[in-house]
Amino acid sequence: MASKELPFTREELEKIAASYNTPFHLYDEKGIRSFARAFKEAFSWNEGFVEYYAIKAAPNPYLMKILRQEGFGIDCSSLAELELAGRLGMRGDEIMFTSNDTPANEFVKARELGAIINLDDISHIGYLEKHAGIPETLCFRYNPGSLKEGNLIIGHPEEAKFGLTRDQMFEAYRIAREKGAVRFGIHTMVASNELDPDYFVETAEILFRMIHEISQKLGIRIEFANLGGGIGIPYHPAQQPVDLGRMSRGIRKAYDEIIVANHLEPLRLNFESGRAVTGPFGYLISRVIHVKDTYKKFAGLDASMANLMRPALYGAYHHITVMGKEEEKPLCRYDITGSLCENNDKFAIDRLLPVITPGDLLVIHDAGAHGHAMGFNYNGKLKSAELLLRENGEVVMIRRAETLDDYFSTIDFEGLETFYV
Repeated sequence: MASKELPFTREELEKIAASYNTPFHLYDEKGIRSFARAFKEAFSWNEGFVEYYAIKAAPNPYLMKILRQEGFGIDCSSLAELELAGRLGMRGDEIMFTSNDTPANEFVKARELGAIINLDDISHIGYLEKHAGIPETLCFRYNPGSLKEGNLIIGHPEEAKFGLTRDQMFEAYRIAREKGAVRFGIHTMVASNELDPDYFVETAEILFRMIHEISQKLGIRIEFANLGGGIGIPYHPAQQPVDLGRMSRGIRKAYDEIIVANHLEPLRLNFESGRAVTGPFGYLISRVIHVKDTYKKFAGLDASMANLMRPALYGAYHHITVMGKEEEKPLCRYDITGSLCENNDKFAIDRLLPVITPGDLLVIHDAGAHGHAMGFNYNGKLKSAELLLRENGEVVMIRRAETLDDYFSTIDFEGLETFYV
């Protein structure tokens, strides 16, 4: 049976589960730091390179503090994410604010923190000016349309809600300069969970050519280029991770051929990866509570799609390990389910696994991004705890599980007593 490595044994995990009720999300600090350093090393040739961690992937300040120690910035897209950055003491160029359909109060908060504001639409220039003022530095999100193919999660760029058209980009920089902006960046992101390193090289080439044209037509210097996120992870054991070295070499070649060869000013490169940074190093730990045998076999967990909705949302594959049975032959096909009143509340369908019995601990892999973050409370399900496996082997709780008091805290029960009396 194809397998994935784990940073803990069954015995170690049982000890953790004895202290913290399942289900819970568990993150591996050593793995996160190791990837962060490899990412930075791959782009060490570019002076000023910064990866802005897409905090929407795992919005926990403990994880962001680890990444900030590794030299990462933060990519925010909402008021709460900006607030998280502020509470960590992050300011100015440490923060990239990339949002869409943005409310005024979020622009105000971004300006308060001195964040780099990345605008998603040309009409947002006037909206930003009206509500928060035009900052010294502005960035615009480029949607290359049919020049670039998208992939399953984001879709075709020309059908996506994100970014400015090619013609709008030139007009946006002209307007921004007239309104007082003096420093400029450019951004694009046209794919999600992409495993082909050449895809990112092609994206960089498109962005570098746009930078050259902006320089020629407007005389504007672009100081930084945010190549977006979208770096995929090998959810399936048969897949391979993105070769960062190959990707970096390809981007450097394009940089030399377009930026350097045309005598443009040095360009700082950025990414805003989230999934690749924490995704492979997070696990949803759950215990089997029922095994049902009707028209097919079902293994029911104490977790549900409220803890990890990716499989139900778009059929995403997440590998599953039955702890203590890693060496056993996969003899049975199971639907691995939760208890929501929805038939798509399944982590796997017809998955071939060792024989499962109630009480087994299951590890659902690659849940460190868009896992806990996408949790919800349908059926009154409570969000689980988040734990961190430190490099020294210690386990600490970095977010407690929700309680019933949390769930009902936004309802005025005192008012209920006089309601329709």
